[in-house]
Amino acid sequence: MAKLAFIGTGVMGAPMAGHLVSAGHQVTVYNRTRAKAEAWSEKYGGDVADTPAAAAAGADAVFACVGNDDDLRQVTLGADGAFGAMQTGALFADHTTVSAAIARELAEAGGARGLLVLDAPVSGGQAGAENGKLSIMCGGTPQVFAAAEPLMQAYAQRIVHVGDAGAGQTTKMVNQICIAGVLGGLSEALRFAQTSDLDLDKVLEAVSGGAAQSWQMVNRWPTMAQDQFDFGFAIDWMRKDLGLALDESRRNGATLPVTALVDQFYAEVQAMGGGRQDTSALVRRIAK
Repeated sequence: MAKLAFIGTGVMGAPMAGHLVSAGHQVTVYNRTRAKAEAWSEKYGGDVADTPAAAAAGADAVFACVGNDDDLRQVTLGADGAFGAMQTGALFADHTTVSAAIARELAEAGGARGLLVLDAPVSGGQAGAENGKLSIMCGGTPQVFAAAEPLMQAYAQRIVHVGDAGAGQTTKMVNQICIAGVLGGLSEALRFAQTSDLDLDKVLEAVSGGAAQSWQMVNRWPTMAQDQFDFGFAIDWMRKDLGLALDESRRNGATLPVTALVDQFYAEVQAMGGGRQDTSALVRRIAK
């Protein structure tokens, strides 16, 4: 049993922290909205701290899943941040999707304090977190990865060490670029099938068995056809992630024309009031 802290008990962090309790660890949580942390404690039985520092004090490992770069910097390096309270040799693993720049910043700041720091964004959405089936892409030294992997197995089905600090975050950008492109094509294909007066169920049966098949097609084509868009990862969050990828592309010289176009389409869906709908609502941007 390890003594652990988990910072951020939102739709992803709460079940992830819960899996750590189920694995037999002693877990203390912190959340900016204390009521969410208390609700987590009532459900899973762990402790609640008033600050990130209080949660991290004496912990063998600290995990975070918060909102953005500024949130992450605050809970780690802020006045009541976790880094100031963590003991030498303790692990910090960040599951937030943030910039590669802050991942490298935290690795440097943590290393100067004798901490093991891993950027470890996840893919799999709320369902993956709840079912313990997340995919985790990790950036950091082999030593850091070796310390984190056994703990993360409590809520992951795939954990891959992809490189040095920041590599986990850039790999998550690759993931989101792929999803954006697939959903762009799927949205156009669905609308094309509708305007061609085809039986959408039959079309799905025909094309989902071949080279066009994708997770998005199998899981979202039927709901997109019914204008149902309440299935987890929101457009507001996707735009944040695509913005990170576009920013990184300006730094590394990559060209992302399709990603930029899909991001523009998502901005239009936001303007239509669809910011909290899931990413398959991209199809709303294309007229029937």
